[in-house]
Amino acid sequence: MKSDRLLAILLLLQTRGRVPADELAAELEVSARTIYRDVEALSAAGVPVYAERGRHGGITLLPGYRTDVTGLTSDEARALFVLAAQGVHAALGLDSALGSALRKVMAALPAPHRPVADLTSRRILVDPDRWLPGPRGEVQLDVLHTAVFADRRLRLRYRHSGQHRVRTYTVDPYGLVSKAGVWYLVADRRRSPALFRVDRIASATALEEPVRRREGVELSDVWQTLRRRVEDRPRELRVTARVHRSRLDMFTRIVGPLLTEYPGADGKGEKEGDWVTVRLAFSVLPGVSVLLQFGQWVEILDPPEAVEELLRRTREVAALYERQRASPSGSATATAALSYETEE
Repeated sequence: MKSDRLLAILLLLQTRGRVPADELAAELEVSARTIYRDVEALSAAGVPVYAERGRHGGITLLPGYRTDVTGLTSDEARALFVLAAQGVHAALGLDSALGSALRKVMAALPAPHRPVADLTSRRILVDPDRWLPGPRGEVQLDVLHTAVFADRRLRLRYRHSGQHRVRTYTVDPYGLVSKAGVWYLVADRRRSPALFRVDRIASATALEEPVRRREGVELSDVWQTLRRRVEDRPRELRVTARVHRSRLDMFTRIVGPLLTEYPGADGKGEKEGDWVTVRLAFSVLPGVSVLLQFGQWVEILDPPEAVEELLRRTREVAALYERQRASPSGSATATAALSYETEE
């Protein structure tokens, strides 16, 4: 794999300029000594590369040196043409640019790899959106995109989940993230990481003030912090339920993240006739109301307070429709709101 590593070093130096040997070693997962040996090999092959010592030193190419590298392998060519997020390019207005770039890459590919790359683009399609995602609000990516690349602060008018009130925030953006077809703005608010779902942004204004990011912190760092915050929320309410085997597959697809013991597609686990016992964890008691959608096909066994919560919800719904049926105006009383507390 040495030839691949030499090519990687050459490309990194062409794009970044001077790069410390330790940084190259970390990126290519080798030792700094190996990097210096590779630099000697490149130099012996006629590449004008050299190492500068000192505090601000590193590996660098002779100024002005460039090379066209088109020696992609067959697998690399295929990887370029599996477009995992076509909707992302469209949202950023880059569909035409993407098509142009791929045509140029196709022209630069070694002739034997072109049919494979073309076939891959026609045989493999990755759709990042979930099934039945529901309606989404207008996404103001143009303003956010401009502010992110111009390094400007943003003023947002933002509506949090489950709230009608719109709040105003001034934030320092790190970048945009598309996750499962949903765009998020990753930013600092008062020097602390914050996540804003783009389709909940009522308006966005790029300010004249330069962004104030924390030194040495990158988008990927903040995203991992926020992602862990969402995924690692404490779920202290443990619930035992049983699911009818005929609904088990649908149940696991819908509430999979809440399961602490995954029963498996074959239904293995604690069984009682046509029922499978499952265990779930919720952050708050009202969260168990998500199980109402399964009707009589899911039954909570423990704890008693979770059973009482579902009974209360069921009675509220029943009372609502009893009032509606008894009312002369039909649905007039159906506007009485049921306060469903849901998890973020």
